[in-house]
Amino acid sequence: MAAQHPNAHPPATSRTPDEDHPHEQPLAGVVHDNVRHTESFTVVGNHLVQHKDLSLLAIGLACYIQSVRQGTSVDIKTLAARFPEGPTRIAAGLRELEKHGYLQRTCTRTSTGRIVTRTVSRNRPGHSGSGSARETASRPAARRAPQEKPPPRKRLPVVPQPSYPAPALFQAAVDVLTGLRRRDPRLLLSATDTEHLAPGVAAWLEREIAPTAVRHALTENLPNEPLIRPAALLAHRLTAQLPPPPPIQQPGPSAAHESRHPLQNCDGCDRGFRSPHPGRCRDCRTDHRHPHLQDA
Repeated sequence: MAAQHPNAHPPATSRTPDEDHPHEQPLAGVVHDNVRHTESFTVVGNHLVQHKDLSLLAIGLACYIQSVRQGTSVDIKTLAARFPEGPTRIAAGLRELEKHGYLQRTCTRTSTGRIVTRTVSRNRPGHSGSGSARETASRPAARRAPQEKPPPRKRLPVVPQPSYPAPALFQAAVDVLTGLRRRDPRLLLSATDTEHLAPGVAAWLEREIAPTAVRHALTENLPNEPLIRPAALLAHRLTAQLPPPPPIQQPGPSAAHESRHPLQNCDGCDRGFRSPHPGRCRDCRTDHRHPHLQDA
């Protein structure tokens, strides 16, 4: 019987194709043919693009929102105009992103009094990028960059002025302006804008234009896009569409003819009357022509 050698090396086994060629392309499934981006790209986490609970529409919306610049409109109306999906599906996708923390939408009031929707996109829910802001705030004052002053606000165009600025007229004009937001929420005006536009509306009301007609002229055929300066648009309409003043009612021909004659004292009754020449008034002339009426 042959002797066994336990210290001998085991026989070599054959290698699998994957071990021989680890980078060989698979026979099935996706094959990545990638090129490294050096510009115009967005980093998106796999936790989003491979999310198990989000729909494909919601994932696509999140990727698009994360790729656009800050300040880009991402409301339902704008996204529906950008993509073939309708407003209903886009609204559902945005709600999915809100539910899982990728999106946050809040309504805020601007310094001019307008109410706008503020959208915050988070590329990694549960983590905030405000840490850098806190670090910047904790730096010494000497290292802080000088804050740029906000640009001065443009003045509103000049509006017409009424001939007789009565308080009741101005109050009616203010009521017209404050009621415009019920016609269109974009026409929410601040107190400063209302004070500037009130004389223009008062000029319309002074010209016998009804308040309903003024509201219709100011809110008719407004543009569909957001109104950046609604007060400037209203000021332009108040000036460009100002109706002419109502016609002055002229007196009748007989009254106008008589008003040109001087006053005379009647020779019979000493009563004043208008006539080009002195003499008797109409009643005295009638009595003088018919003296038998006095005897009766």
